[in-house]
Amino acid sequence: MFTVILAFILLSPLYLFLILQFNYPKDMMIWAERWKYDTEPDFSDESIKIVKIKAIVGIILLSLLFIFWFISEL
Repeated sequence: MFTVILAFILLSPLYLFLILQFNYPKDMMIWAERWKYDTEPDFSDESIKIVKIKAIVGIILLSLLFIFWFISEL
């Protein structure tokens, strides 16, 4: 049980990153690379949609991992 709690605490920033990626896809696409651009780059609607889908899939997979891990610890 301790390992599940510890893993949740350590992977919480990943949850936060995925949630921010879903809510603010344009900002997260240039995160840590903003220095490369003089002006705000334009992203296509398709690329924004792909980033949102990746974030949703990541959140679902991480949640399923925790659920199965928690059930196996019981």
